[in-house]
Amino acid sequence: MDNWAKFCGWMLRKIGWTADGPAVEEDKCVILGVPHTSGWDFLISYLYYRSLGEHAKCMIKKEFFFPPVGWLLKAMGGVPVDRSSPTNMLRSIIEQMEKPGRFHLALAPEGTRKAIKNWKTGFHTIARHTGASVYLGYFDWGTKHVGRGRKVELTDDPRADMKRIQQLYEEMHLVGKHPERYITH
Repeated sequence: MDNWAKFCGWMLRKIGWTADGPAVEEDKCVILGVPHTSGWDFLISYLYYRSLGEHAKCMIKKEFFFPPVGWLLKAMGGVPVDRSSPTNMLRSIIEQMEKPGRFHLALAPEGTRKAIKNWKTGFHTIARHTGASVYLGYFDWGTKHVGRGRKVELTDDPRADMKRIQQLYEEMHLVGKHPERYITH
């Protein structure tokens, strides 16, 4: 484990968080991040995954990529995305994920920090197209536990899968930094 990973683990513990479980072993995966109610979720998940000696990419709206913030976000694995063209956004991520080598993609299925009932299914498209595994990652502000969660198998039915995934998250009783912004059903 490198010094940066050790530092990230120390920082995570220093701010009161506990890392649950190991990193994903597969070369290609999508790790969902739920509940996404605050920009702080990105920092907590970054510290968690780096503390395990791993790197994950994270889709972030392009508007955040201005100097010097953009440089920092890119260094932390941020990938600028243009949300005005969802098809191009998905195509770009799929192309990056299909390149040889390891590619772990962390994303929030809610697609926003606001309360939203209908989660986005872009992760489903990405995972099914690339053959990547999907994990039910979480950051629970109630218990201050963060982890990559369990692996979930996808079918050819994104709506049914989303309903099942939201039910699994509901059963976890997670608390967002802003609980009023987290809706599972």
